[in-house]
Amino acid sequence: MGSRGQPEESRAAILQAAAKEFAENGIAGARTDAIAREARVNKALLYYYFKDKETLYGAVLDHAFSGMKTNVFRALDSDLPPREKIMAYVGAYFDFIASNQIYPKLMQREMMRAREGNSIHIDRLVKTYFQPIYRRVGELLHKGIAEGEFRKVDPAHFVPSMVAMIVFYFSSAPVMQRIVRFNPLTPQRIAERRAAVMDFISAALFLPCSSAAPSSRKSGVHQ
Repeated sequence: MGSRGQPEESRAAILQAAAKEFAENGIAGARTDAIAREARVNKALLYYYFKDKETLYGAVLDHAFSGMKTNVFRALDSDLPPREKIMAYVGAYFDFIASNQIYPKLMQREMMRAREGNSIHIDRLVKTYFQPIYRRVGELLHKGIAEGEFRKVDPAHFVPSMVAMIVFYFSSAPVMQRIVRFNPLTPQRIAERRAAVMDFISAALFLPCSSAAPSSRKSGVHQ
């Protein structure tokens, strides 16, 4: 059983177990007994780190979204040109979700809770995680548009479309398996989905490279 003598290990085990429990049952249906048992700690230790279930739930959300932000910001902070950077962002986001497949379900539950006006965490999540990521991706889209690399898209529509292409695949996997008659979550199928997402976004966003453009500029012809 976990102990106070191993604070980092015990806290990490609790967060991992709680993420699974909250994703499966929501905060209302989640049981701290089940979380403590899965984390191999006693309930007293669980409440030592987290004063109540709501506090634990908030910590799980922060852990999930901080990890996502860290991963995608590695791509967004790079010095890559717009086309390569947006693809690096998409790839980083996809890989993070693919490696943490309970997070889409966790995200959906929190969005539903926020829509019903029951979330005390949503404002913090938006300010700390969602807005900074959206702002940086929006800036990148505007930069690519200004440089003639991207089509003129509206970030308010294009950014959530990119996210939805990734998240929905994992959250809908049980239904899709019944439709397509194969497991969409095998490593091979996930790799195929990643390639499909990258292909779709590049086709939707990138302007074709014109081999005539350089010669036109040299001759002083402006289009």
